[in-house]
Amino acid sequence: MNVLVCVKQVPDTTEIKIDLESQTLIREGAASILNPYDGYALEAAAKIKDKNPDTTITVISMGPPQAEAVLRECLAIAADKAYLITDRLFGGSDTYATSYILSQAIKHIQKMQKIHFHAIFCGKQAIDGDTAQVGPELAEHMKYPQVTCCLEVEERKNELIVVQERDESKKVIGITYPCVVTFTKPDADPRFPTFKRKMAASKAIIPYISSKDIVGIDLSNVGIKGSPTKVRKSFVHTNKKKNIMIKAENIEGAVQELYCIVNKINKS
Repeated sequence: MNVLVCVKQVPDTTEIKIDLESQTLIREGAASILNPYDGYALEAAAKIKDKNPDTTITVISMGPPQAEAVLRECLAIAADKAYLITDRLFGGSDTYATSYILSQAIKHIQKMQKIHFHAIFCGKQAIDGDTAQVGPELAEHMKYPQVTCCLEVEERKNELIVVQERDESKKVIGITYPCVVTFTKPDADPRFPTFKRKMAASKAIIPYISSKDIVGIDLSNVGIKGSPTKVRKSFVHTNKKKNIMIKAENIEGAVQELYCIVNKINKS
């Protein structure tokens, strides 16, 4: 089985401070780490490999050259191969553009390596953006079925059996190959890298993939120009009012209740 895991290098949000004047994040000096949710996705792939040693785990990341660090970390933990997707033209990409670039890069790797990925694993979201959009959008670009917010995964013949986290329950779902699965935090912590794998990872050659390598990529869909999302303003949330939970038997009832609450707030 061939599993692809998408990972991202993110700033450690526990060390990031807010510039109260500009209302923006102060990233300088903050350490960069492997996005925790992507670590859970890697651990899920590693558990499949534990039961089936013939499984190959490939990791990819899109970012600047320094993102190599998280790829080497993944190699030290469980991955067999790693690729860095990097190009100045990709800078400023929103989730739509990022997922498009990833989809094109994945197709390029499959063609180049003459393989086919049975499953693509992603973290449910990145802690520096919390959009939870890249995984589902990637599935749409690839035209693959998808399941989000999963806790566990088990390989079966021609399908995966996943345990999906719901609001107040868990759901067991079967999904056929090829597919995209996103992962949230499970009950157990991910494994640590071994010294032997760390040594091998430090010497590993990580190929770079740029826009020039990906045949057929539409450059109008990448970078700032290819990003439909426009951030007009960012600010620090200072509203300390108590949150309101809306519960209703159907969507129409929930919408009506929400409308009444908002209308009441606006009049106060």
